[in-house]
Amino acid sequence: MKCPYCGSEDSRVIDSRDVNDGVRRRRQCIDCDTRFTTYERIMPASLFVVKKDRRREEFNRDKLLSGIRKACEKRPLPVGTVERLADDIENELYQVGRAEIASYIIGDMVIERLRKLDNIAYIRFASVYRDFADIEDLKQEIDNLAGDNGKSAEAAGQLPLIPQEPPKAMAGSHRRRRR
Repeated sequence: MKCPYCGSEDSRVIDSRDVNDGVRRRRQCIDCDTRFTTYERIMPASLFVVKKDRRREEFNRDKLLSGIRKACEKRPLPVGTVERLADDIENELYQVGRAEIASYIIGDMVIERLRKLDNIAYIRFASVYRDFADIEDLKQEIDNLAGDNGKSAEAAGQLPLIPQEPPKAMAGSHRRRRR
């Protein structure tokens, strides 16, 4: 294992722990004494994604993670949520046991999970994935989400997308205070 700081190939393992579907190792470089972390994962058999235009490309977890991260950017989600979501999808894809899988299946898996996780992340992802033709299509999707009365959002401990009534703190904010 090369040291990311000095490039030396001599390092020793200080600590190893099992994480999700791999091993996390804490290492120390023998030459510069710097510590760094590595993650080891088992690489399953290759999985190919069939695109809309019938092209095939090898499944890329980083590409999946990047799309989910963009949708969840600046959202108040617990640390590690995005990575767990990507792990769950990746594991489910490999458990299907097929060498090729259509890209829309992956997109549907992401959108289904984001809808349960965070309404705003769901709308962000859906706006790109479903390629809405105009603002009316987007509005209809938001109305559908709001029509659920925020049930999926409430389950995740999230505020509803569109509040039913103004918060109590703001209800009387238009009144002046007496001095």
